[in-house]
Amino acid sequence: MTDQATRRVALIAGGAGGMGAAIAARLAAGGYAVAIADLESERLSATAERLAAEGGDALAVPLDMRKVASCASAVEAVIGWRGRLDVVVNSAGVWREGYSVAMTEADWDIVMDVNLKGAFFLIQAAIPHLGAGASIVNIASDAGLVGNNGAAIYCASKGGLVLLTKALALELAPRQIRVNAVCPGDVATPMIEFQADRYGEGDPNGYKAKLLSNYPQKAAARFIKPEEIARMVAFLCEPDAAPITGAALSVDFGVTAGY
Repeated sequence: MTDQATRRVALIAGGAGGMGAAIAARLAAGGYAVAIADLESERLSATAERLAAEGGDALAVPLDMRKVASCASAVEAVIGWRGRLDVVVNSAGVWREGYSVAMTEADWDIVMDVNLKGAFFLIQAAIPHLGAGASIVNIASDAGLVGNNGAAIYCASKGGLVLLTKALALELAPRQIRVNAVCPGDVATPMIEFQADRYGEGDPNGYKAKLLSNYPQKAAARFIKPEEIARMVAFLCEPDAAPITGAALSVDFGVTAGY
């Protein structure tokens, strides 16, 4: 059993559900102490309790990615809990879509604040506590690599996150801290259900079928499983991934490979 003083500690923003919860479970099973940070308090507590019941070492941390002070407080809570921080995963994210002429300032603000601003300030707060061998993983998107018709704001946020990742990788490389982005396609999470319900014009199944129609697998296409993203993230956190930094790794069934 890993000694508590030497156990690696991970902070996962957006860890109460979807990809974040799957990443938390994967890291906890790998021996990490996992701080799950999220805005949704009920799901946050339930996820932490579930991991603890499964033998994991977990802490629930309130976090509002839109607020710089909350990002700093979340990091402080982790340091107070275990006295160290080795991994930061930014998996919190929100989606808005529609023609650009119909988008509002509120749409812009929530997408940018959660997907990009919050990611930066959580990392900023974490940097003083990260040592050699630490890993930062940002969950970006295929929409951060190529444009998605009708999702300009979301693409801007995730494209910014990809280049933020690359810039930070260069900045932190002398300290042997790695920074990478994972760029998933459509993942079977509550976000997909939100998209389909809100933007599916009364036909959520049709909305999801249209998403899958863009996949090169055609009739065999399916959504990515959160656990598949979690395996990639867990690998990037390990010493075996030491040469990998500044990468934007596609996990999208080839959607961004070309036409």
